[in-house]
Amino acid sequence: MEQFEFTRPYNDSEIPAAVARVAESPFFGSIAHYLFPGIDVETIRQQLLQVKTIKEFQQRYMLHAINSILRQTSTGLASSGFEQLDKAHNYMFIANHRDILLDAAILQILLDKNGLDTSEITFGSNLMQGGLVIDIGKMNKMFRIVRGGSVHDFYKNSLEVSSYMRYALLEKKQSVWIAQRNGRTKNGDDHTEIAVLKMFSISSSKPFIENMDELNITPIVISYEYEPCDFLKTQELYISQYQRYIKEPGEDLNSILKGIKQQKGGISVSVAPTISREELQDCDKHEKNDKFVQLAQLIDKRVYSHYKLWKTNFIAYDMLEEGERYASQYSDTEKDAFIQYMEEGLRSLVGEADELKQIFLNIYANPVRNKLIINN
Repeated sequence: MEQFEFTRPYNDSEIPAAVARVAESPFFGSIAHYLFPGIDVETIRQQLLQVKTIKEFQQRYMLHAINSILRQTSTGLASSGFEQLDKAHNYMFIANHRDILLDAAILQILLDKNGLDTSEITFGSNLMQGGLVIDIGKMNKMFRIVRGGSVHDFYKNSLEVSSYMRYALLEKKQSVWIAQRNGRTKNGDDHTEIAVLKMFSISSSKPFIENMDELNITPIVISYEYEPCDFLKTQELYISQYQRYIKEPGEDLNSILKGIKQQKGGISVSVAPTISREELQDCDKHEKNDKFVQLAQLIDKRVYSHYKLWKTNFIAYDMLEEGERYASQYSDTEKDAFIQYMEEGLRSLVGEADELKQIFLNIYANPVRNKLIINN
């Protein structure tokens, strides 16, 4: 583990000191009030200080906290495909990414519900702001993945993360969650980045098939009825059309808090089939770079086919196409409610109204288009 000191999450021996720091944080009271309403903060603090291991922390606090968030901000969580996961195996969960915190966090409560160990999770260095965030992240099996830097630094950091993930899977016997791309999908159009798949491979000298097969690459697909931070994403996409978008200080933290507190309607998480050795053999028939292109396309098809479409997706698609192709999927009342939700949210944004509306509707309509692509 010394090799990965910069990258790794906490181990059990580091938990008592970490929970002491969290308990002493000036933000502890407000966090406890939100996640554990009706329970005395000092009681929660004293109980937290008794925690000695990662498993204890996750079982007593993290899983409860995420379930509390879902009770307060969603109408229900549906899941499928978890029965295919073997407790004797570990998986590289490669996921579409819509919310900074919740995508991976929701997976953890579903793994636990299905009798599986929680996974380790990539933790962008841009999010590691302040000791409280770092402590809570590392206590939840989150490990550092460095964002930005020179070409040399990018390769060095990619090799470090790739090596750590392979170590976690094969030596620590831990599954790993990673997004299919660098950062969240902002426009609703999920795509696997080739660079992510190449990063997987650079920590092994084995041939392509053996290299990727031992990782048990398994797509995870999440969808929200109401896209987390949909209006923040709309504003960012609008600005990006005209200039380079530069994040404000604290913007990532604001997005995390917005994603937690925003009403999300229904949520769906599906485990798609693990990429098989036979499918990797088909990818291996192509030239070196094209192997990864084929693998990315295969993962994308898994994502699109297992993506749960909601009435909000169908309404947005029909509005953009000025038709009624999916009118049977929603009522006039539901359409009116979605339009009201959109118009109220867009009024707070800066920009040309019609362009903002088009961007917002495309966030919801793009998953429908992707589903049509694989069905045709």
